[in-house]
Amino acid sequence: MPMSPYPVLCYSAGCSAPAVYKIAARWSDGVTHELKTYSLACAECLSKLFADAVKRRAACRLTVGETLDKPGIYELTRGARDRTLTRREDLEAAFS
Repeated sequence: MPMSPYPVLCYSAGCSAPAVYKIAARWSDGVTHELKTYSLACAECLSKLFADAVKRRAACRLTVGETLDKPGIYELTRGARDRTLTRREDLEAAFS
């Protein structure tokens, strides 16, 4: 089934630019593994939303058996599964 043509917009308040990055962290409960999404961001709002994700991650409380990595920046690719997204560690380092 083809993807809907709706635009995916940046999560930053007041921004209506298309999102090009996904800010997410790998999460697991020991059985299930997925990317926990913090934000979708345009290039201009990326640093602010990434900093917010780092703060939100620090406030997370995990139960026994849960793991949650540090937030990462991924290139948002329409129709692609999380496990195939390209991680941009160069951008993460620039904003850390």
